[in-house]
Amino acid sequence: MFVKAASAFLSDFSAFGPVHTMQAARLAMQVPTIASNLTNAHVLEVFTKYRDLISLPVLEGETPIGLISRNIFMSQMSKPYYRELYEKKTCIAFMDKAPLIVDSKISVEKLAELAVESGDKTLADGFLIVDDARFAGLGSGLDLMRKMVELQTEKNHQVMQSIDYASTIQQAMLSTSDTAMKAMLPDACLTWQPRDIVGGDFYHFESFEHGWFGALADCTGHGVPGAFLTVIASSALQQALHQFGPADPARLMAEVNRKIKARLGQSARGRLSESDDGMDATFFWFDKTTRNLTSASARMPLHYFLPGTAEVVSIPGERMGIGYVDTDEHTVWRNTITQLPTNSILFGATDGLTDQIGGTKNIAFGKQRLRNHLLQHKQLSMEKLVASLLHELHDYQGQHQRRDDLTCFGFRL
Repeated sequence: MFVKAASAFLSDFSAFGPVHTMQAARLAMQVPTIASNLTNAHVLEVFTKYRDLISLPVLEGETPIGLISRNIFMSQMSKPYYRELYEKKTCIAFMDKAPLIVDSKISVEKLAELAVESGDKTLADGFLIVDDARFAGLGSGLDLMRKMVELQTEKNHQVMQSIDYASTIQQAMLSTSDTAMKAMLPDACLTWQPRDIVGGDFYHFESFEHGWFGALADCTGHGVPGAFLTVIASSALQQALHQFGPADPARLMAEVNRKIKARLGQSARGRLSESDDGMDATFFWFDKTTRNLTSASARMPLHYFLPGTAEVVSIPGERMGIGYVDTDEHTVWRNTITQLPTNSILFGATDGLTDQIGGTKNIAFGKQRLRNHLLQHKQLSMEKLVASLLHELHDYQGQHQRRDDLTCFGFRL
């Protein structure tokens, strides 16, 4: 099922191309033209008759060779003695001999690039559209700008529809873990808040005969790039679980590291990978018989406190991320074993929580503020504890923008 969901997720983003191809012919306006051998007196007649005409195409036969701007022409002819001097001369005297000329079949997107390159005169005076070198119409710079806005709006709409649908797929991929968590831990809460609809955080919870396995991961980036990485990393984790089982988180971490590096081309020798991406994560196995928590962490701590104590204990993460160019493919993480009696509380979060800027000093929320909140509200149910923590974070953030995806969980064991 995961493979199908991942395939759908990836194929959904493969449509991030042009909405459709619109050709320049759609912008061609039929306007009066003038033959190149006619005089400026004829030009004056045309502009006088057609007062909305911005520019006048000049043709040799059916081929356009230039463009006469109304503004330039009228300003020149209004100067003293210019009309007497130039009225009987051919119209090429005031003609722009190098206007933008484009084929009717060119895309509007390409046309916009050419218009920008050609300068302000194209946007002001327009451009000539030809079909097999024959004049097909005059294009307006203003119409081109309007059309580009329409196309961009349509493209943005389709991209947002794709991202919204991808979010549905990503949440569906996580929902099996939600179901498993609720079945094995009645007093538990988990929240997943991507910064940009889809995100680079993911989690995995799975029940086994003698206990349960959990994982929390923060992939490089957020939004679409982060979401792509969650597909790769989550798939690698599930394969490792199937191959090695859940009881050795450090071994699983090493295997996921190798798989990510291989899939991102970070293991190739003799060349630098184009991707320096990976994830911070914590993997943990809880044995129901012994009540031992076996955990391995890559730059992501776990926090717990025992019943009857007034101290939050942190299991620090090792300073080596999973994946990334600088992490060797043979890197080995170590397991930490912690005895957790009944009513112990386990808490974990991605750094979207602790790194969030806010407060009167505009500094990070921080780990100490997190520990203080956990101690102060440890008597609450996990659902209420996490809700109160997120409320405090929201107040602390104030007017600052969200920096990253945020995922956190709390379990009472």
